[in-house]
Amino acid sequence: MNRLSAVIITHNEERNIARCIESLQGIADEIVVVDSGSTDQTEAICQHYGVRFAYHAWEDYSAQKNYAETLVSFPWILSIDADEALDDSLRHSINSFFGSNPSTNTVCRVRRLNNFGGRWIKHGGWYPDEKIRLWHHGICRWDGLVHEELSFAQPVVVKQLDGYLLHYTYNDITELAQRNLKYAFLAAEKAFQLGKHAGTGNLWFRPKWTFFRNYILKGGFLDGRPGYEICRVSALYTFLKYARLKELQAGKLPKGTRV
Repeated sequence: MNRLSAVIITHNEERNIARCIESLQGIADEIVVVDSGSTDQTEAICQHYGVRFAYHAWEDYSAQKNYAETLVSFPWILSIDADEALDDSLRHSINSFFGSNPSTNTVCRVRRLNNFGGRWIKHGGWYPDEKIRLWHHGICRWDGLVHEELSFAQPVVVKQLDGYLLHYTYNDITELAQRNLKYAFLAAEKAFQLGKHAGTGNLWFRPKWTFFRNYILKGGFLDGRPGYEICRVSALYTFLKYARLKELQAGKLPKGTRV
């Protein structure tokens, strides 16, 4: 009754996927990987570990994860990204959760600890990074093009699990900036579709506020140079999101254009 399916979406994750899968061994009764067309060794690594591997053409983050959940065999779902891994304490906590015979309306929240350039980041809005990642099949679904969120079909009880979900984010500032550029444009397109508008004040005030909030108020300075770089890129993300939104409003770029 309490058997668990872990679901992962991938695209060129040869750097991370083995670590993720190994952390699930002894926890998940099956591992389902949905890939959107990797050209590296992601599939070969998954086959080596004997996971269930399927292809699904890319739509968006939510669509990929929702599709992956249609493939599971067991009633409980653990959603994990390829660049994440369970630490030993979280593994123990998940096993204890199932030992308590949980109700089907209980969902589990985990604390995610983010690694940037080999350093664990504990301030600046990156910690505590709490996510709901474990639930009974059928009570929720993913929504949103980027920074996808769960929506629930019924009231749920949230249980906090001990331990950490280790998130190996970016190797360096270049990778961080490139990914945030992509996310900023996706966020702008979502805002445009929702009819939101950006004024000149958004371009000048919000990036400065983002940096001040994360670096000063949320203690990003305590993480040294990595903390400074993260807060600077967060401010840049905010600027690019509103700059892109203004361009979409003005009709300068067709909706759906990608960099």
